[in-house]
Amino acid sequence: MMTSKEIRQSFLDFFASKGHHIVPSAPMVIKDDPTLMFTNAGMNQFKNIILGNDPIVYPRVADSQKCLRVSGKHNDLEEVGHDTYHHTMFEMLGNWSFGDYFKAEAIAWAWEYLTEVLKLDKNRLYVTVFEGAPSEGLTRDEEAAAMWEKYIPKDRIINGNKKDNFWEMGDTGPCGPCSEIHIDLRSDEERAKIDGKTLVNGDHPQVIEIWNNVFMQYNRKADGSLESLPNKVIDTGMGFERLCVAVQGKKSNYDTDVFQPLLQNIGEVCNCKYGADKKVDIAMRVIADHIRTIAFAITDGQLPSNAKAGYVIRRILRRAVRYGYTFMNQRSAFMYKLIPALIENMGEAYPELKAQQSLIEKVIKEEEESFLRTLETGIRLLDKVMEDTKKAKRSEISGVDAFTLYDTYGFPLDLTELILKENGLTLNSDDFNTEMEKQKNRARNAAAVETGDWISVAEGDSSFVGYDELTCETRILRYRKMAQKGKDYYQVVLSKTPFYAEMGGQVGDTGTLTHYGQIFQVQDTKRENNLAVHILTELPDDIAALFTATVNEKRRAAIEANHSATHLLHEALRELLGTHVEQKGSYVSAESLRFDFSHFQKVTPEELRTLEHMVNKRIRENVLLNEHRNVPIAEAKNMGAMALFGEKYGDSVRVIKYGSSVELCGGTHVKATGNIGMLRIVSESSIAAGIRRIEAVTGENAEFLVDNLQDMQRAVQELFNNTPDIISAAKKSLEDNSIWKKKVEDFMQERALQLRETLLQHAQEINGIKVIRHMGNETPDMYKNIVPHFKGKFADTKFMFVAGTIYEGKPTLTVFLSQPMVDAGFHAGNMVREAAKLIEGGGGGQPFMASAGGKKPEGMNAAVDQVIELIK
Repeated sequence: MMTSKEIRQSFLDFFASKGHHIVPSAPMVIKDDPTLMFTNAGMNQFKNIILGNDPIVYPRVADSQKCLRVSGKHNDLEEVGHDTYHHTMFEMLGNWSFGDYFKAEAIAWAWEYLTEVLKLDKNRLYVTVFEGAPSEGLTRDEEAAAMWEKYIPKDRIINGNKKDNFWEMGDTGPCGPCSEIHIDLRSDEERAKIDGKTLVNGDHPQVIEIWNNVFMQYNRKADGSLESLPNKVIDTGMGFERLCVAVQGKKSNYDTDVFQPLLQNIGEVCNCKYGADKKVDIAMRVIADHIRTIAFAITDGQLPSNAKAGYVIRRILRRAVRYGYTFMNQRSAFMYKLIPALIENMGEAYPELKAQQSLIEKVIKEEEESFLRTLETGIRLLDKVMEDTKKAKRSEISGVDAFTLYDTYGFPLDLTELILKENGLTLNSDDFNTEMEKQKNRARNAAAVETGDWISVAEGDSSFVGYDELTCETRILRYRKMAQKGKDYYQVVLSKTPFYAEMGGQVGDTGTLTHYGQIFQVQDTKRENNLAVHILTELPDDIAALFTATVNEKRRAAIEANHSATHLLHEALRELLGTHVEQKGSYVSAESLRFDFSHFQKVTPEELRTLEHMVNKRIRENVLLNEHRNVPIAEAKNMGAMALFGEKYGDSVRVIKYGSSVELCGGTHVKATGNIGMLRIVSESSIAAGIRRIEAVTGENAEFLVDNLQDMQRAVQELFNNTPDIISAAKKSLEDNSIWKKKVEDFMQERALQLRETLLQHAQEINGIKVIRHMGNETPDMYKNIVPHFKGKFADTKFMFVAGTIYEGKPTLTVFLSQPMVDAGFHAGNMVREAAKLIEGGGGGQPFMASAGGKKPEGMNAAVDQVIELIK
């Protein structure tokens, strides 16, 4: 039986023999494509070639691509673990042709590989072809059907509808008819009873699709219409995990050697056995799937967070922890212990796992521990909600309360429902769904961008000249209208541009397009499908004219200073802290720089000072820029450049050198380090386990920072009568303040004791309740020294203390109830909330103690009386 490693290699070897160039997997996390967060299909890394924006270097390509499908159109997350074939992260084996071969070769080679190389039973295979879509003027794919008839009986060629057999990357973009290959893995007895043809695309766990051949020939426009692509493309994708099921004769993806080592390791770590309990099995499958996704995301540079791609990874991690918590009784971090087994299984194909093992384990462990604390907090809050619900003699908790737990505290809805069921309660799901929809609408409205179709003005390719020029003559090649947050903008592609488009952490350039005195502001420059897209608020009347494009020179210079400073900072960090330091992210703007790096402890103030000195020394040395363009990647590495995990590099790269600092970088930089001026570090912090962040400023902004610090020092000095020794003066002031603070506290405590005795003398009885009513001008904090005495003195007596104070013109209402009063159904928080209306205030608190501030001092007497009325 072939192992999964042998199956993967056999695919690559087969297509290499057919003249395909074998390329490595692109990162699973996408950083420079606004339309995608994750690689969700093998074709993502070739999208620019398919759209005609990048040249075709290799007409035939094959690879094994790591993919992730959890959000958007391909949302498989909730299926994972409950069935045996859905996954979040999966490998996609694929072969491509860019304007070379088409349907005949793709079909022939697919059949040859499956039946001759892998020796799959031909009689168990079925294929589908696109049946057509008359509403879009699309007919049946007769060409593909005729090709398949050479290899498979006609009755096993099945017509498929647009949903199953017309592949589209999204609402817009490349698309085309496809032909799927399915395999029937049922026993001979089951196959004799029910024809496998009737189960194709019917979600049967043993009749599954293993390969999809997409014949990409169209581009879907924003208005829904189709246009032909520049070159016809073959795009095939075969699910590696499903293929292993078929080759190894298993019934489930989780029974193959892709997952079995992980499942066995989970059993050892969590003291359970796969196959012994249905619910535990689901949990183990969830964990086995999710640990792969999380580990690969971290190696690609995406850490769990509360935004965008980071939120998706955090959600996946928390789903796995929650399943372990609920069904496997895991009350402490455990998932990070699975990483060695994952590396043993997949480290050979993906060496980045082993290289970053320590980081992966630390990040996962910290995230687990954080979420376990969240679960404990959520359970306590849910206990309180259930207690209040039962006291009110209700059996259903509010969906709003459940949503607050979910949204504010990250407490999973399904866990809420499970706990409610165990306690004989239900959830108002309609209210929860309403709140969820409100949140989604808010997010959609905030992020919604409407774009029209590109309108072509002139033919030609766009070129970037911004490394060498800040102004040039240019023409508009194409444009489209876009709307965001109620405002209209225009996206413009230029034939030649000096504007750097946002990429690699560096913000896009701004500037102007001018034509005979008319000035059009370029608000930003973004990168889309490897094109520089310029954002304008106004479109020129004569769009076919010749324009002068000019970058904002001062802003570009500040950006370049910050970007070059990150290179010097990176080198200094590795020299000072060790070569374990690696860049994990950066952000470079005109105002500041942000640099994220791997390091497992806080950088001390002394180390930060040393880093500043090291970087500023290199700045003063005025090291000249040594730039190398279009360098083969292997040669660049020999020059000392370090390839970063999670970054996608082409066959040739750009190398930026400042003396001993060598980086692979496509950004813009200063001509000499002296142009940076100076670097000052503003802050150092942790952003995740094992990841630190330094924020700094350079040049003019560094001068401003020094100016502000000097102004602050001067102002503080003036507070101490311009004494030359500010620190000693401040220490003495703090010591004096501490002495006087203690004296004030002693005085207030003594006064509180006197007030307490006076109050007890004026206690009265109302309806069998001992009541102390007080009006005064003390600070409300004084009652902190009085109430504990009342709590002990009247522990077994019905007692109420109500105080109305007006301190420094602000009214405050305070109510304390003894335990017998609370047991009798009285609630201090509710009483205060009602009476506070009379002082135009609000507040609340616990059943035994509550307070409220207000704006209307003259209503205080009435408010106190209102509280007393509530007990009569």
